[in-house]
Amino acid sequence: MAGPSRVLIVDDHPLFLEALQRAIATAFPGATTVEATSIEAAKAELQKRGSFDIVLLDLALPGTRGFDGLLELRTLTPKTPIVVVSALEDPRIIHDVMGYGAAGFISKSASRDDIGQSLKEVMEGALTLPKGYRAPDAPSAPGTRQDFVTRLQTLTPKQLSVLKMLRQGLLNKQIAHELQIEETTVKAHVSEILRKLNVASRTQAVIEAQKIDFDSILDTHGKS
Repeated sequence: MAGPSRVLIVDDHPLFLEALQRAIATAFPGATTVEATSIEAAKAELQKRGSFDIVLLDLALPGTRGFDGLLELRTLTPKTPIVVVSALEDPRIIHDVMGYGAAGFISKSASRDDIGQSLKEVMEGALTLPKGYRAPDAPSAPGTRQDFVTRLQTLTPKQLSVLKMLRQGLLNKQIAHELQIEETTVKAHVSEILRKLNVASRTQAVIEAQKIDFDSILDTHGKS
């Protein structure tokens, strides 16, 4: 399969941006790269420029939390392969990243050649993981977690935004102000969120959504 012609890199570290650009230029001469330093900027690029062949995503970005960025981009562009490129190499994070629909995980310590090879694997339809990766001995969350993640992926981008704000403790009126929509529209979104997530209340939805964070792992490893 031909290599990617358009690649979106979502990372706020200039050195890593440059390293990824060089790896892509070496492996896929002629490929165009577009950079975004936040999830909001990445969403704007996706909406402005249309589809990309592949998205490279750092997890630890300003203004995002846990796996929220990955979920938002997966919801916005479900058919585009998203590869997480991160210094957070904890097997639990890699395991969860793949569970949330990523096409692979590349360590920021990988060589230029290894990055290029990993991207080739993804373009050929395969998943890519770090050499020597072993799945954790036990799931990092209860067995129902994957079911919840699957349901999360049925939310629209707007519904996912509402859920994020519910998790932040915002009231319907505040959410309406933030999203510049009517309060009745927020209520409709909340009702649809509860239905899709199969939960009885907004409180239960927030409790379940908290399980998608990796904050406890970040506390022990530090942010990239």
